[in-house]
Amino acid sequence: MSTQTILPIDRNSVIDHSKGNNEPEWMTNLRLQALELAGQLEYPVLEKTKIDRWKLDAINSRSVAQSTPIQELPETVKTLLENQNDPLVFNNSAGETFSRLPEELANQGVIFTDLNTALQQHGDLIQPYFMKAIQMDEHKFAALHAASWNGGVFLYVPKNVVVDVPLQALLMTDGTNAAYSPHILIIAEDNSSVIYTDSLVSAAGEGEQSANAVVEVFVKQGAKVHFSTVHQMGDHMIDIAYRRAVVEKDGSIEWVVGEMNSGNSVSDTTSVLEGAGANSDAKVICVGVNDQSLNLTTRAVHIGKNTHSEMGTRAVMRDQSTAIINGITKIEKGATGAHGEQTERVLMLSPEARGDANPILLIDEDEVTAGHAASVGQVNPDHIHYLMTRGISKEDAERLIIYGFLAPIVSEIPLEKLEQRLRQVVERKLL
Repeated sequence: MSTQTILPIDRNSVIDHSKGNNEPEWMTNLRLQALELAGQLEYPVLEKTKIDRWKLDAINSRSVAQSTPIQELPETVKTLLENQNDPLVFNNSAGETFSRLPEELANQGVIFTDLNTALQQHGDLIQPYFMKAIQMDEHKFAALHAASWNGGVFLYVPKNVVVDVPLQALLMTDGTNAAYSPHILIIAEDNSSVIYTDSLVSAAGEGEQSANAVVEVFVKQGAKVHFSTVHQMGDHMIDIAYRRAVVEKDGSIEWVVGEMNSGNSVSDTTSVLEGAGANSDAKVICVGVNDQSLNLTTRAVHIGKNTHSEMGTRAVMRDQSTAIINGITKIEKGATGAHGEQTERVLMLSPEARGDANPILLIDEDEVTAGHAASVGQVNPDHIHYLMTRGISKEDAERLIIYGFLAPIVSEIPLEKLEQRLRQVVERKLL
């Protein structure tokens, strides 16, 4: 079934937006080319998820965003902005930006700022990579994003530079009926190393709102990138997030993804292991509540020889929420010595909740190893009973079991503050 809709943006608004940000001509032309593609493409067909029933007109609409006074921002946001020691980029849908980077990192050539500023100062560095990991002709979401992205982060780590301190970004939707399409672009040159974390949050709002985010990570030879993200938006938000890393020889990418939204969400996290010896490790958690609909895909594409991938997704579903959990290991012809493992586990707290775990192996080469595991079930009553015999209430026993179920992934977040906030979000969603 086609889900074609009238485009929520037009050529004039795209040109005005690009010129208003003083973007180079090549970016304006790219936006216009993407807009033309968006009119021809359809939304992606997602397994057992009827996105044609979602209010997709909110995707990339051009309503005016309203800024939020700092005293009205969430406490977690204010704390990050007020801490003068941590490297930080703040960006919201109203166009407000703030960045902070220690001088010692800047002196080593590290660039960490909002994408709009980076485009004006480092456009020649950005152009070869922008919308290259995720092609804008893949589907309508990608094309609309390329045409109307309106914020994001640029991180560049030069060759042989090791960044020990985590770099944080805070991305925030704001206003009424305002779309937010942040673009995160990370380039880690040969033998570099970096830890990047971000949070995507929403301010209180009315009406349908949306986020259509794209993440592109380029991991060069021998480089290491750790990418952690937590999406925490309200039930008035539709969240679309496509993440893709291209990993060259002996490089590695680690993903830790917390999908903590309260509204309908699509999440696709892909590692393309192009070079020999490339590695990826992806861990994803989500908690579904009310009538929320989630579609989460984790994918590893093995192209180079002797590549290695690990994927693990854990979902907790309650009320009438539904989740489709896809794990895809694709081993291309010629990727000899490849090894891929994946695990999908779903814990249901309500008889009306539903979670489908779909492990998929697509193998076009003989000299490889691959495996998968999947489980869907409810909390084991024997475990509850055992804890209750030790003096623990039933509610606390369930909470402990859920935390234990999610702990292997939550504990992988390298920033203690972000890990603590994720635990708090999980607790609020499960109360």
